Amino acid sequence: MPYRKVNYEEVDQVSSAMHFLSDPLETEQVGVTIARCDPAWNSQPHDHADNDHEEIYVLIEGAATVVIDDEPVAMEAGDAVWISPESTRQIRNGDEESAFVLVSAPSIADSSGDNGEWLLNGFAG
Repeated sequence: MPYRKVNYEEVDQVSSAMHFLSDPLETEQVGVTIARCDPAWNSQPHDHADNDHEEIYVLIEGAATVVIDDEPVAMEAGDAVWISPESTRQIRNGDEESAFVLVSAPSIADSSGDNGEWLLNGFAG
């Protein structure tokens, strides 16, 4: 299966606010982006095969569909979905605003010897 899905409310809360999803979704080191999607907004279909980035999309408000390799995955507030780097993904928002936390694995280091500093890339949308 090209994705893993978990509800953040089912993950133990830490520090009265944080829900760490790395363990249940089996991720590695990550970056985070917030996406507030206007009604009827669609992202560009894309994958991360060229940079080997895995991603997690967490819907924190509203309802939307994430299409993964042509399979629509219905999302409601609290749902999270893991997407493999090779899989094509696209957010398709419905009639109301929604908000996502987008989690992606950034490049950790390159051959220039940056000592493991994260190189965070933006969201393709």
